[in-house]
Amino acid sequence: MPLLERRTVYYLALVAAATVVLTLAYSAGMAVWEGQPQPLYRSLEVVVQSFTTTGYGEDAPWQTPQMNVLVILMQVTGIGLILTAVDVFAVPWLRKTLSPTAPATLPDREDHVVVCAHTPRTDAFIAELEARDQPYVLVEADEGRAQRLHEDGYDVIHGDPESTDALERAGVGAARAVVADADDDANASIVLAALDVAPEVQVVTLVEDAELAQYHRVAGADAVLSPRQLLGESLAAELPTAVTTSVDEGVVIGDAFELVELTVEEGSELCRHTFGEARLRERFGVNVLGAWVGSEFEAPVDPDTDLGAGTRLLAAGDPDRLAELREATASTVRPLSPQRVIVAGHGDSGQAAHDALTGTSSDVTVLDAEEKPGVDVVGDARDPDVLAAAGIEEASALLLMVGDDTAATLSTLIAKELNPDVQVVVRANEEENIQKLYRAGADYVQSLATTSGRMLVSTVFEDEDVLSYSKQISVVRLPAAGLAGTTVADADVRSRTGSTVVAVVREGETVTDFDPATFELREGDEVVVAGTDESTTEFDRVFGG
Repeated sequence: MPLLERRTVYYLALVAAATVVLTLAYSAGMAVWEGQPQPLYRSLEVVVQSFTTTGYGEDAPWQTPQMNVLVILMQVTGIGLILTAVDVFAVPWLRKTLSPTAPATLPDREDHVVVCAHTPRTDAFIAELEARDQPYVLVEADEGRAQRLHEDGYDVIHGDPESTDALERAGVGAARAVVADADDDANASIVLAALDVAPEVQVVTLVEDAELAQYHRVAGADAVLSPRQLLGESLAAELPTAVTTSVDEGVVIGDAFELVELTVEEGSELCRHTFGEARLRERFGVNVLGAWVGSEFEAPVDPDTDLGAGTRLLAAGDPDRLAELREATASTVRPLSPQRVIVAGHGDSGQAAHDALTGTSSDVTVLDAEEKPGVDVVGDARDPDVLAAAGIEEASALLLMVGDDTAATLSTLIAKELNPDVQVVVRANEEENIQKLYRAGADYVQSLATTSGRMLVSTVFEDEDVLSYSKQISVVRLPAAGLAGTTVADADVRSRTGSTVVAVVREGETVTDFDPATFELREGDEVVVAGTDESTTEFDRVFGG
């Protein structure tokens, strides 16, 4: 039962109970204290007169103190019931009347994206759409949430995204694409409804259970994305195990040119040196675009920045030279026995991480709250005894894939307390919790929402190629009309946007060996930009034209 209905029932029950009790008390008082017995209906009339403040008639004044006290109590009760009625009925009505409500439809628009349901994942996607000035319509079934989103400035309509009526009001017939991010069952229904309205529209769904992806395709979805699986594999590659010591896939940008993220490991050649002392460009012939120091991204890197264990370098250059830099960032000490890794959470992400680690030299223990195939230890990752049973004190790495960021934060704190040397890699479900997880002691955090948003952009906007969506940095190919006739240095791209132009795409050819101070961009050129999500979005806003 809705909250307003429950409050109404409770209020009416309170009025009825107060009326009955005071009617009986007034009737008894008139007979005992005033010596004037009267029927109950007459006493009921007096109680109602008191509640409604309409007067008492012939019964007043009363002669005994007891009756006067009773009447005062009736009056106070009546005032209390009136004030309660205002809160129960008037305030909600005024709030609903005066608050802006989510519209049933929006002004006509074309080539927009219809986003079905609001989640942290689609929120990241909507942020990308707004940064590109791409129109969209968000369809939200929950009226209260739709109203709050409308108040927050979203282009939202209230309606059931599974109904053809709501999708018609969202303008699916003129839309560029439909993105469905409700639950898996609802997403299949949304696909069918969207294609019923507009058979040619592109439909993209996100799926929680990867096994259901085939049914979304059967329903007619053009693309079915499983960000959890991708992120699980990506995070497994961040663990200090055999899966990462020899292979760290980069983003291929052009012939003999890659962009990679490399972690400075404890005991490596570069560890404990400053960036200036390392002289990476002179020694390896690569361009270090920036560095993640904890949760902060430095671009350019300050020469005095300490390359401590866990520092992540964003470097671009020839794959062979990058391989040499990778060796310099890797630990010179290799354990003879298999390293122990705990994977906490055996959902889609956890299973994908486990599969990525299978076949390496790692000794993997799977921890989950439920007993099911593949789980070695059953329990809550927030319980120190459970983590101890999983072997946290001897583990070299803990991969946290739990479904709640608050639980992941507490698990990180406990794990670091039990084993300060364990490397903790975490999947954050919401972007806003990344900083908190780093403060708790996490060594590497990747956001599911960010990964999902990048995957959606890459899928929906084929002309704006997102080259990497499973790493901390964003690598995108963007038009750069605002740079035509000038150079990257003259436009002061890095200081104005925080991003770095690593390549220029001209007439289908990728140019990576160019001088930012002399290479002049032309009309129609595209650029490959690297940086944080915020910085690449700022580049698109400033120079995208």
